[in-house]
Amino acid sequence: MAYEMKPLACDPAGMNGLSEKIIVSHYENNYGGAVKRLNAITQKLAELDWATAPVFVVNGLKREELIASNSMILHELYFESLGASDASAALKSQIEKDFGGLDSWAAQFSAMGKAQGGGSGWVLLAWSPRNCRLVNTWAADHTCNLAGATPILALDMYEHSYHMDFGAAAAKYVEAYMNNLNLAVASAKFETLKGK
Repeated sequence: MAYEMKPLACDPAGMNGLSEKIIVSHYENNYGGAVKRLNAITQKLAELDWATAPVFVVNGLKREELIASNSMILHELYFESLGASDASAALKSQIEKDFGGLDSWAAQFSAMGKAQGGGSGWVLLAWSPRNCRLVNTWAADHTCNLAGATPILALDMYEHSYHMDFGAAAAKYVEAYMNNLNLAVASAKFETLKGK
């Protein structure tokens, strides 16, 4: 199965504090690169002789498949997370219950992003059906998330997402991202997941 890039889910020219140049570069180079990489890995796996392949080859390819798959998926969520809009009443209510309100949630989410400045990884708002609550999680190598939880909002903290606009000032990027949150999309994802 060949993977294809999804259309860019946000308006790159309509971001407050994030340049069109960085959004388009991020989409084409980093997201596009993840899709190309996943296709190349998928092809290698399809050609693999599983009975005779060395274990280190199997291990390496399956690890890289996970990283590339999650990079593709999280980048798609990242772009869906941009485009300033309000949360639904249902999402606001759940955030109130789980974090004490939108401001408290945003303070925690932002602090997690700023803490990753100069490093790499993701900050995710995810629905945990096991705990029946929303959680902010930290993800490195595109692979870590609370087991069983589904992300509904993603902040990319790899330097490619902000360096062109902000240099090493990751905190300013986090603030710009927070000013562009598409909470309507997060709301729809949350309501679908909670309804299951």
